[in-house]
Amino acid sequence: MLSTTRESDRRRGAVSNHAVMAIIGLLVLVSLGVLLSQMGQVKPAKSAGGNEKATTSLTFFCAAGIRKPVEAVAKRYLEEYGVQVNLDYGGSNTLLSRIDTAKTGDLYLAADESYINSARKKGLVAESLSLARMKPVIAVADGNPKNITRIEDLLREDVRTVLGNPDQAAVGKRTRKLLKASGHWTKLEALVRQTGTFQPTVPEVANTVKIGGADAAVIWNTTTTIVDGIEAIEVPELDKGEVLVTVGVLTSAVNPTESLRFARYLAASDRGLKEFRKFGFTPVDGDKWSETPELTFFCGSVNRRAVEQAIKSFQAREGVQVNTVFNGCGILTAQMKTITDKKLTGFPDTYMACDKYYLEIVDGLFQDAVEISDTEVVIAVPKGNPKQIKSLADLARPGVRVAVGQPDQCTIGVLTRQVLEAEKVYEQVMANVVTQTATSALLIAPVSTGAADASLAYLTDTTAEAEKVDAVRITSAAAKAIQPMGISKTSRNKHLARRLIRAITRARSDFEAAGFHWRFDTDGSGS
Repeated sequence: MLSTTRESDRRRGAVSNHAVMAIIGLLVLVSLGVLLSQMGQVKPAKSAGGNEKATTSLTFFCAAGIRKPVEAVAKRYLEEYGVQVNLDYGGSNTLLSRIDTAKTGDLYLAADESYINSARKKGLVAESLSLARMKPVIAVADGNPKNITRIEDLLREDVRTVLGNPDQAAVGKRTRKLLKASGHWTKLEALVRQTGTFQPTVPEVANTVKIGGADAAVIWNTTTTIVDGIEAIEVPELDKGEVLVTVGVLTSAVNPTESLRFARYLAASDRGLKEFRKFGFTPVDGDKWSETPELTFFCGSVNRRAVEQAIKSFQAREGVQVNTVFNGCGILTAQMKTITDKKLTGFPDTYMACDKYYLEIVDGLFQDAVEISDTEVVIAVPKGNPKQIKSLADLARPGVRVAVGQPDQCTIGVLTRQVLEAEKVYEQVMANVVTQTATSALLIAPVSTGAADASLAYLTDTTAEAEKVDAVRITSAAAKAIQPMGISKTSRNKHLARRLIRAITRARSDFEAAGFHWRFDTDGSGS
């Protein structure tokens, strides 16, 4: 019995030892896992607002001639936000070809906006931001030893000229276009092939003159401020070739929100554009920098269903806040006029009207307006049309209760008055009006609840309530509302506002699903 007891104790001890070892092993594995996890993490960096954010990196394809300001901005951005911008330089066209082949990278800066437009048409660029302007000039060694003063001097036998390769560098492409127009290209190209050289990037072109490998070159005016030992000669044939330096967010961007944030930093008047100015560029009138900028968007109620998803997606992608105010356009424009009297505090950055009539009222306050969609004014009746209303004249029948929009508060009210006057039934129909609403969105409820027999509403509103109401079409040219959108002339975020408009103009399917007819002509351009 004693032997049996000892054997049992021995086995229990063995089991206990195994359990202890298993627990110890598990703790070691957990500790090792934590250690490996910490090793794999990137050290957080402080943002400007003091919040911690994981360090990331961006791949940036940059035109070689724009290297200096971009390097300075990238260094400052790393210091402020802990984001490493890995710069890859080359000729604008060379970089575009690489991007097109590899379909990788986050950002692409071209010396000429035309390359960004080409990239957009190829589906390689989603958004673009303008940065600065520059133009081509003749570059010569300091002191201009060959006394070059005009384009014709480049055709002299004693002048060796170096040019950017038109198939690689933006400056070469622009030079070829300008000098073909002036009639100098054919002879100059032949001379360059005989006695000069073509280079793939503008810094290489400039340095060839600097070291005495050529007597003259055509480069950007900004390059002469960056490269020592050369000076610029301006000539009328090249003055016409001003270009817009532009950065694009690539569709291949792994983190488009972070890419857009750096692009906004690069394009901010009080951040990146200050560096461009230092290096001789002429910066655009950029937005002020904000880590999370805000836009105020006034929008006529009829547009709400069509724009809400586009706004939501825009906010998420850009990392910004859009404060949208939906209401009748009469109310919105009256509010704008009140704000104007109070020095524009709270004035909208963008405004999308229910009809162009209400943008014209405040036309002096907005710019860059585009027409996005249109919709019809129809007669909304209960499902099945129990009163058998078939025309505007039927709304004047005795006993027919009508709902309309208030003309001083909403566009539908103005259009209702216009169409009734055009059809010469205004007084008769208004005698049957039982309710007037402040917005078009409130015109379906009286019909669907039985409070009215008909209302003059937008086709889009009846589409949304198709289970409850029917729409009777009106055969009148006056029965159409066109929805325009513009940017406030006083907005501090005009470039961001332009991208919001672009995001909305990409939402064609949302507009058509809401019952609108699409008007915007997408041509691949824009910011």
